[in-house]
Amino acid sequence: MPEIIISGPEGRIEARYHHSDKKNAPAAIILHPHPLHGGTMNNKVAYNLYHAFARNGFSVVRFNFRGVGRSQGKYDDGIGELSDAASVLDWLQIQNPNASSYWMGGFSFGSWIGMQLLMRRPEIDGFIAVSPPVGNFDFNFLSPCPAHGLILQGDQDSVVSVDNVSRLSEKLGKQRNAGIDYRIILGADHFYRSHMDDLNSHIEDYIRSRVSEDANKPRRVKPDRRRRQAVPL
Repeated sequence: MPEIIISGPEGRIEARYHHSDKKNAPAAIILHPHPLHGGTMNNKVAYNLYHAFARNGFSVVRFNFRGVGRSQGKYDDGIGELSDAASVLDWLQIQNPNASSYWMGGFSFGSWIGMQLLMRRPEIDGFIAVSPPVGNFDFNFLSPCPAHGLILQGDQDSVVSVDNVSRLSEKLGKQRNAGIDYRIILGADHFYRSHMDDLNSHIEDYIRSRVSEDANKPRRVKPDRRRRQAVPL
């Protein structure tokens, strides 16, 4: 789990990276919660997401948004943070040009940034969104959601309303070719303080089932990377 430095829009981005020893391994990017509320790449949920992907054969990177830890810059209301995530994804693709798929894992604010990223980057075909802050941030850009994924929410969350997340999940589930797996963890608060094992169990179960399912599908032709980078953020 070596420390790495990635060149970002505002300078240095501090990150940790695990490289899979499997040929054509899938790759994932992990995004942490809100920088202004103590969110870092070492947040327990983000840390556990990172290791769940690593245990399941992924190459995976987690990083600090601008202004957090040793990453340069300052908080930019989500706009700059989306650019940071795009730069880290670019780096991840350079390290894994033959990855079988690319995924996003995000917690709270990180899931909001990550869902915006997957709307702009069609190579992301899997996601895990933990406690997406529906109601605190606008998620109407998901029309439709282009990737299949897992949404996890605690029913005792005092930061994010379970009703709001349920309505979003129901809305996404009604879209054409929807592939949304929505799971509520009973008794869990926003930080899954006494339910981290439950959270990990659901994450592991979903990753394993999707990896097994995807292994039996024909490998798709990846979008032209030059076209992707031309899409403005």
